Amino acid sequence: MKFTTLCYIRNGGKTLMLHRVKKENDENAGKWVGIGGNLEAGESPEDCLVREVREETGLLLSEYTFRGLITFVSDLWGTEYMCLFTGKSDTREVIECSEGNLKWVDDRELETLPMWEGDRVFFNLLKEERPFFSLKLRYEGEKLAEITVDGAPVPL
Repeated sequence: MKFTTLCYIRNGGKTLMLHRVKKENDENAGKWVGIGGNLEAGESPEDCLVREVREETGLLLSEYTFRGLITFVSDLWGTEYMCLFTGKSDTREVIECSEGNLKWVDDRELETLPMWEGDRVFFNLLKEERPFFSLKLRYEGEKLAEITVDGAPVPL
C-alpha cells in the first residue's frame, strides 16, 4: 500500500498542473495531475505536502486545506491512500520538475486535459465545496469500475 498526498494549487483563476512525461515506469505517464508524492517515514500528510510542493515546484504555499481522503484500488497498481489538498500560492514562478512539465492552467480548461477518470470525480467534489469527503475509486486497468463517496456507491 502507498500513502501519498496531492494538492491542487491555485493562483488567480489558474491551477498548477503537472504533465507526467519524464519519469520512467510512471503509472501516471501522459496524464495531467496535481502536485504531490509519497509520504516518507515520520511525515504527517501536511509535512509531505509542503515538502513535495517545494521539491517539485519551488513554491511555498500561502495556505492549504485538507479536503479529502481518496482510496485508489487498482488491479495493476495495488492500493493507494491519498490525502487530497487544495492550496494557494502568492506567485506563479516555478522551477524545473524532474517528473514532468509544470503549467498554470486556466480553471475553465482543466477538465479538457488528459487525466484519470477518477480525477474528474474529485474535481467535481471540490467544486461542491464539501468541507471533507472520503472517495473510493476502483480501477480495472485504466478504466474506472467503481465510485464510492462517503461510503455510498455512485453510479458510473
